[in-house]
Amino acid sequence: MFQLVLTILIYLILVIPVGFYLYHIAAGKHTFADPVFDRIDGVIYRLCAIHPEQGMGWKKYALSLVGTNAVMMLAGYLVLRLQSIALFNPNGIEGMEESLSFNTIISFMTNTNLQHYAGESGLSYLSQMLVITFMMFVSAASGYAACVAFIRGLAGKTKDVGNFFSDLVRIITRILLPFSIVGGLLLVWQGVPQNLSGNIVVDTIEGAKQVIASGPVAAVEIIKHLGTNGGGFLGANSATPIENPTMLSNLIELYSMMLLPGACVITFGKMVRDYKSEKQEKHTSLSVRLYGREGRSIFAAMGILFVIGLGVCFWAESQGNPLLEQAGLNQSMGSMEGKETRFGIAQSAMFTTTTTSFTTGTVNNMHDTLTPLGGMVPMLHMMLNVVFGGKGVGLMNMIMYAILGVFICGLMIGRTPEYLGKKIEGREMKLAALCIIIHPLLILSFSALAVSTQAGVEGITNPGFHGLSQVLYEYASSAANNGSGFEGLMDNTLFWNITTGLAMFFGRYLSIVIQLAIAGSLMKKRFVNDSVGTLHTDTVSFSVILVVVVYIFAALTFFPVLALGPIAEHLTLWA
Repeated sequence: MFQLVLTILIYLILVIPVGFYLYHIAAGKHTFADPVFDRIDGVIYRLCAIHPEQGMGWKKYALSLVGTNAVMMLAGYLVLRLQSIALFNPNGIEGMEESLSFNTIISFMTNTNLQHYAGESGLSYLSQMLVITFMMFVSAASGYAACVAFIRGLAGKTKDVGNFFSDLVRIITRILLPFSIVGGLLLVWQGVPQNLSGNIVVDTIEGAKQVIASGPVAAVEIIKHLGTNGGGFLGANSATPIENPTMLSNLIELYSMMLLPGACVITFGKMVRDYKSEKQEKHTSLSVRLYGREGRSIFAAMGILFVIGLGVCFWAESQGNPLLEQAGLNQSMGSMEGKETRFGIAQSAMFTTTTTSFTTGTVNNMHDTLTPLGGMVPMLHMMLNVVFGGKGVGLMNMIMYAILGVFICGLMIGRTPEYLGKKIEGREMKLAALCIIIHPLLILSFSALAVSTQAGVEGITNPGFHGLSQVLYEYASSAANNGSGFEGLMDNTLFWNITTGLAMFFGRYLSIVIQLAIAGSLMKKRFVNDSVGTLHTDTVSFSVILVVVVYIFAALTFFPVLALGPIAEHLTLWA
């Protein structure tokens, strides 16, 4: 337990300076590195004919984002299909099959990184670098750019939501690239390979031959965590010592996942506070100065959800497996099946909860071997999709519930709801409700299709309750753009490649477009003065309201199907 508390405390310290830096980038304020980055950005602007001073409305911004991503999807698809060429292909990897290429390219462009292939045997080095690593940067930057535009709309201080192409370039050059270089060098220092050599064949102590993968591992490893992308250079992901060799490398990867999504909340708090006077801000508490008034309440709500999930996961895994105990195996260390002994229960539970809360999708243990309740936590957090979430996207989803929360409270007191000084009216509520409905609709619809068709059932390898949990986890991971899996499914088939690809695509872009539409609508509205009946959204009580709203409207939506999956499995084990 001490490990978990210390890990969280260190994170709360680290996220503050990163949040301040992200705020300066998002708001176009001066930073110490501007003399260098301004020149780099200027060259890119001239080469790509980008005019950063030309702002965009929400429609043009959304169209630019989706259109740019679509062009990159097409180019990446062609590379995957033609990767059998000799260029950067020392292991002789063949071109990827059509449906798998479709799934893979959508997966990495939507910041999901769901892998229906083994990284070391499914991709050439050319694909790893030109498609996978490149798209990890672009997809992460696209999500953060959408978040920045969304916040600008909510703040209502500008006539437009910014320029997408300028935001994309600045996020990559000023945030992702420098952070990745530093983090990648730290991973190399800890023993993660970074080379262009072929696989290594060694003799094992049993006298057999074993192939050890090599290649540009560290470069992929850092951006997959930093950009909340997920996936892995190797099939075993961050559970293998090649990707994650030490406890220190585990912490580097853990904090890489957590820093930028948390920093987005601080950025939000700083950008929307400005409708209050700067004079008043000087006399506020330390937490307000660090996180911003509105950012503090959102961060607190996300933190509560995260800690509850982490506590349940840690407790469930610490109890061990009663079936193994009946077989005479000592369970005093907890359920260690599928876990690395160098990490233990605490860091495995921390990594599991973090990777699905921050929608990264990387794993340092086998999620399929988690206890039923321990496995329900990552599944539920992907279903909620608001516990920090991916870089920028989780915050946008949580704001939808904040709008819903003030609407419900407004109905209770008979007053038009307000959020950030703007009235929430019919248009905003319809769009927010639609955005909230999309996520469970994708998960439950595709899950129902999988268990009711022959093509779907053929991929389920585990009978009974756990088989249903595998299906739910796969589509929850796809719709939430997470990418982790229980990995018990035979999912590299036409059915699973197409359905999960569609879930990833619509789960990503429908929500972003709707959220930008809400921001565009609120941006045009005038600020209204606070009154006696105004619900203050910068308080502890609102954080609690927000947690309750999330659990009622999101968690209860999935409760019936969770009762048929992990809950029923738990009862069969502990009956």
